[in-house]
Amino acid sequence: QVQLVESGGGLVQAGESLRLSCAASGRIRFINSMGWYRQAPGKQRELVATTMPGQSAVYGDSMKDRFVISRHNPTNSVDLQINGLKPEDTAVYYCQADISDWPGSLLTYWGQGTQVTVSS
Repeated sequence: QVQLVESGGGLVQAGESLRLSCAASGRIRFINSMGWYRQAPGKQRELVATTMPGQSAVYGDSMKDRFVISRHNPTNSVDLQINGLKPEDTAVYYCQADISDWPGSLLTYWGQGTQVTVSS
């Protein structure tokens, strides 16, 4: 059973930085895309940033200036560095990955989410 476990969320003040981490575990043959989404109260889930093997990271709209994604293939993990946090960054941040655990399979997995709250 594949699992994604996030960590690093919390309550921070505007202007501070935060680093989120996500690690995949279980039966993993390979990981295709791996990245982060977020969902603010009353809003749709949106892409923050994602990575594909051998390609440059893709960032969501308005995300590239303060968000930095880094993927660590040997540990099946991905981090998200968020700088200059703003109250509008308050959301639940979800790790997402497309993982193959069996020849011919490729499934999308989501973490349980980690809350980031930014106070002004």
